[in-house]
Amino acid sequence: MPSSVLNSKTAIQINMSIMRVFVVIRHQILTPPKNELHELQQEVKQLKEYIEEVFTDYNDINEDTRTQLDLINKTLAELQIQKRLSDKPRKPVGFVKPQ
Repeated sequence: MPSSVLNSKTAIQINMSIMRVFVVIRHQILTPPKNELHELQQEVKQLKEYIEEVFTDYNDINEDTRTQLDLINKTLAELQIQKRLSDKPRKPVGFVKPQ
């Protein structure tokens, strides 16, 4: 209080410093401090969502790959059946030595 009553340069500087301190205190009271736990929870939540999205994409790719492999296996099975049916005794090629 004396700094606001006295009329000197030092008193004026002290009074301005006191007002600045009050402004800083009011600002800190009005703005809540950062809640680090809440920020970490938000980051974990975002990471979980990202991981779920990546795994969903991965499973879609795997499902497409499984479908393609099934088609390849079916085609190979059909080709094996066709080969077995076409395997008939054939005449030997080349010179056959009489016995």
